Amino acid sequence: MQGAEVEGTVPKPNFFIVGGPKCGTTALHTNLKNHPEIFMSRIKEPQFFASDIFCDQRTVRTLPDYLNCFVAARHEKRIGEASTAYLGSRNAAQEIKAFNPNAQIVIALRNPVEVMYAEHSERVFCNVEHIRNFKAALDSSEERTWRTGPFKNQRVIRLSYQDAARFSQQVGRYFDVFGRENVHVIIYDDFKLNPSRVYRQLLDFLQVSSGSEIDYAVINANRRARSMAVQGFLRHPPRHARRLSQFIPRGSRSALVGCLHRLNVVYEPRPPMDQELRKRLQKEYEPEVEELSRLLDRDLSAWCRC
Repeated sequence: MQGAEVEGTVPKPNFFIVGGPKCGTTALHTNLKNHPEIFMSRIKEPQFFASDIFCDQRTVRTLPDYLNCFVAARHEKRIGEASTAYLGSRNAAQEIKAFNPNAQIVIALRNPVEVMYAEHSERVFCNVEHIRNFKAALDSSEERTWRTGPFKNQRVIRLSYQDAARFSQQVGRYFDVFGRENVHVIIYDDFKLNPSRVYRQLLDFLQVSSGSEIDYAVINANRRARSMAVQGFLRHPPRHARRLSQFIPRGSRSALVGCLHRLNVVYEPRPPMDQELRKRLQKEYEPEVEELSRLLDRDLSAWCRC
């Protein structure tokens, strides 16, 4: 195992949780950052290496800004980050390899039909999907555009729901670039059934101590906004609001935004998917699931049954 590497005087990540979306990566990030031998980036989802998906619509755009996410790391054995766009990105695997040839990769996967449905809910909540009906959003070829904020009227750059869930090509790309021995795959079903066992296996892969037990409280649960207008304002405040906010102390500003966000969020179970639509998608993704089963040497055919 390679120890923590340094780019100049700044620690450099040596493992990456690359996705997939809505597959438990937030729970992994949250628990790993509490491990004494692991440092996780100060923000989840820096998305630095997903340049083909996010282009200039990224929070972290430059290498110094990216490395600043790890500046607080000290003597931890492992330094990592989690960005779910890396799995679907065509560029990320090679970009990560060029950045750190010794990096190790963690991939979490889930039934692709469930991933698409959950991802739609998340995009609606984040105000980047204005077609509220899942089937209509799946079938629409309409380009989504930002309605507020710094990217107003620009195209929302995201993989289609269908492409985001084509895991066999995505996993195969990481196997090819890093070697299968350097890629650890977690199946979401296993994580739900026995989180402690799956977490220990991950720690073994990272070659760190078993540490404390995983806290498997529900993290990043399904959520919706009471008001999409308020949600849009909070996520992409208009220019005049950003100017006014400069006169409010940073701590007070963060507290106010946090309070408004909590008041506007409702956590609730996701409504069941329409059964006819589920059957259609399961049929469409059966070849994909078969290929992924072959790639992982594991029977995942239950994903194609109701």
